[in-house]
Amino acid sequence: MMKVFLTDVVVGAFAIDSNGNVISRVVAPNDINRLVERALKLEEGLPTDEFLKLVDELVGNYGRGLEVVVDIEGYVKYLSDAGFKTVLEYDNEVLLKFKDELPRYAVELGFIKSVDEYYDFLHTLSLAVTRSKLRKVAQKRDLLAVQAIRAIDDIDKVFNLFASRLREWYSIHFPELDDIIKEHIDYARIVAELGSRDYIDEKGLKKLGFSEGKIKRIISVSERSMGAELSNHDIEPIQTLANIMIELDRLRDELTSYLSSVMKEVAPNTTELVGPLLGARLLSLSGSLETLAKLPASTIQVLGAEKALFRALRTGGKPPKHGVIFQYPEIHKAPRWQRGKIARSLATKLAIAVKADYFTGRFIADKLKRELEERINEIKTTYAKPPVKPTKAERVRGPKPKKK
Repeated sequence: MMKVFLTDVVVGAFAIDSNGNVISRVVAPNDINRLVERALKLEEGLPTDEFLKLVDELVGNYGRGLEVVVDIEGYVKYLSDAGFKTVLEYDNEVLLKFKDELPRYAVELGFIKSVDEYYDFLHTLSLAVTRSKLRKVAQKRDLLAVQAIRAIDDIDKVFNLFASRLREWYSIHFPELDDIIKEHIDYARIVAELGSRDYIDEKGLKKLGFSEGKIKRIISVSERSMGAELSNHDIEPIQTLANIMIELDRLRDELTSYLSSVMKEVAPNTTELVGPLLGARLLSLSGSLETLAKLPASTIQVLGAEKALFRALRTGGKPPKHGVIFQYPEIHKAPRWQRGKIARSLATKLAIAVKADYFTGRFIADKLKRELEERINEIKTTYAKPPVKPTKAERVRGPKPKKK
């Protein structure tokens, strides 16, 4: 049985005999767009047009009674299905030697003018392939949602860090304000707009939207504050930090609005069911809409709680009942004994919603939402009271058997 070595490279598809001689070839067109398509196919292990023509030529010249050696895994199935005895060898000496001499072959075939030009051509092609990949990734709108929610989470971390620093810093001057104003953004607005406590008055606080009661309280404590006196030179950097926090808050609002529009486009069912922020966090944890759509409901239920899950598996403890879906209002507002059941119901509906988003595009969220609300109401009714805890004796010997 004749042995033939087949390879598909940047300049075309080649058939080589055991002595290293090229017995058949199909040269690729020297067109950058076509060559980019070829390179992407080769990366995916899909037979190129040139390779298919080469195989047809071999069948015409030698029939199918050939032993074929290839170095691309994706080609093995195609050749086997075509009736060839096929062997996969990544480090075959004949093919490796051919590839070492490929620049010379490219010049001899007239594909390129010189060996130096061949390497320049490879560099240009690599850049074109990379740009093509980036364009394909950019077209995946779900990845835009993933990046947006990660940016929002980063902003939240930085904002909270700055808020802690601002409160400590400004408390040197006006410590009493820390107890009165709980919202970080409100605190930052007071510092940014009014600065020194000596300038805090009713008009300025009204402009910031505070209630009459809170205004009177702030003014009252500012007049008898125990804080240190600071000059404008000392207050200015504190105000700068407060202004940065205000800008971060504004940016977060803009990103949230943008994320909402992207999520309604990418995953309308998921967004309708749990909202754009939680939906995007599920996408971020899984990596993409495609990956999320392929996950079972049990995995979606604990996404974001992987550490707790692995710890439970390692130690034999109780596994977590929910991951990031704990942010869903009906779960975190529910009593502890209801949360696991609600989380399981939500994860089941989410698994259906995200599959509809990815595979069909049909909008079924209204039906899923109605069914989920009915199930949550049923859980709240059926499990209104906490389960009775077993006594110490029952835990030792187990519950009493029921009478027949």
